[in-house]
Amino acid sequence: MSSSDTDSALRALVTGAASGIGRATAAAFAAAEARVSGLDRDPVAVDGVLSLQADVTDGRSVSAAVEAAVQELGGLDVVVNAAGIGVIGDIEANDDADWLRLYDVNVMGIVRVCRAALPHLRRSPRPAIVNVVSIVATAGLPQRAAYTASKGAVLSLTRAMAADAVGDGIRVNCVSPGTVDTPWIGRLLAQADDPEAARAQLVARQPMGRLATPEEVATAIIFLASPASGFTTGSMLEIDGGMNSLRMPR
Repeated sequence: MSSSDTDSALRALVTGAASGIGRATAAAFAAAEARVSGLDRDPVAVDGVLSLQADVTDGRSVSAAVEAAVQELGGLDVVVNAAGIGVIGDIEANDDADWLRLYDVNVMGIVRVCRAALPHLRRSPRPAIVNVVSIVATAGLPQRAAYTASKGAVLSLTRAMAADAVGDGIRVNCVSPGTVDTPWIGRLLAQADDPEAARAQLVARQPMGRLATPEEVATAIIFLASPASGFTTGSMLEIDGGMNSLRMPR
């Protein structure tokens, strides 16, 4: 993907690029000499990344940001949907507003971004979409009911989008991270009665004995976005340290 020829550089749009996995992905694209724009409600302060402020729950601001990215980048080859939110609780813990907010950001946010981007991706010779799912989409974890439902929807949506887009040559895939050491996890731990014990519990359920880094997830996203993975579509790449597939002795 890297090239000194700017005409061959990938042109990428990354949502949720102000922090966490989105920020690491935008930085990884920039390091690989891609032309990259980062979309977020907050300013994206990453070297080599065009900052675009927009809220994925607002279709008009999303459309305007995508058009601005296309104008500045000279087109669009890749969309990475990393914007997302979460809540803690079982099915009784969160009210309708919580559920609707999660779906509005985590699912409809992807719909709005891709709806605006698809006409431009169809003009690309190497178009790709990568969505960020989560281990909760395939492994039942406690106290994550609403979040799990929204990420399960993203996994199903990824496969449906892949089927719809394959005729246009657009590849659609997703990554499924395990627990990643992001600011969001930090905020969740801060709410615990004993943050250190809560963190130790998260680490203990990882077969590799640690949390993932945002950069490790970004590496997988870059792979799926790259033309090097040109025969991969409708797939989910697990970046979970074996959490979904390994059964370790206690």
